[in-house]
Amino acid sequence: MTTETVHDRIGTARDELPIGQLTAVLTFAAAVSFALLFLQEPLAHDSLHNFRHAAGVICH
Repeated sequence: MTTETVHDRIGTARDELPIGQLTAVLTFAAAVSFALLFLQEPLAHDSLHNFRHAAGVICH
């Protein structure tokens, strides 16, 4: 029994997704990462709090 790894899933996605869709996913991931890492001021944190939970990110 083999276990599928994250690396395997990335390889599968790279092979099966069209380049435009892959670009959109990477752009969205970069935007979310930027927002979660650099917008940590109290107002930005409060406005992004529900989004973080919706995205599955545990923030406390």
